[in-house]
Amino acid sequence: MVATVDYSIDEIKQEARQLVERGIIDRHQPICILCEFIPPREWICAECELERNDYLLRDRICDLLCQEEWQED
Repeated sequence: MVATVDYSIDEIKQEARQLVERGIIDRHQPICILCEFIPPREWICAECELERNDYLLRDRICDLLCQEEWQED
């Protein structure tokens, strides 16, 4: 039996946020880019969670992070 990891939408957003902050991915890339950073067996669970939360794989990372907090200058 193979154990799978369930991803919550918050965990997916956190992963995306960290990748953007580190400059590994760009905010304007499609959400499907995250599949390069999540193991294939786990990606299926992450993809289902995204769909349950009304995200499409063609949506942009910035859509996923739309609730980012902005500091005023």
